[in-house]
Amino acid sequence: MDDTIDALRRRMEAAVEALDFEEAKRLRDRIALIRGGASPEAAEQADTAGLTRQQPGAMGLGTSQQRVTPPAGWKPPRKPDPMTRGHSRRRGRPS
Repeated sequence: MDDTIDALRRRMEAAVEALDFEEAKRLRDRIALIRGGASPEAAEQADTAGLTRQQPGAMGLGTSQQRVTPPAGWKPPRKPDPMTRGHSRRRGRPS
């Protein structure tokens, strides 16, 4: 497997030197698939042209979830009563 990755890396570097960046990109994607656990044959057959990186979402980097969705059955908590705010049962400790 290391021989395959090394051979692909050498081919990729040769493609870069020849300014064939499309071939270098395909070889880079095949190397990534092999390192990810795919067999060299499966990596050769894979169509990597449609792969895209995930876009950062509202939840942070690396997620494609754009909005926070509450779990099923979740209900928002009751709003506090503004008439009782700041009146603690304990003396000297406002809430």
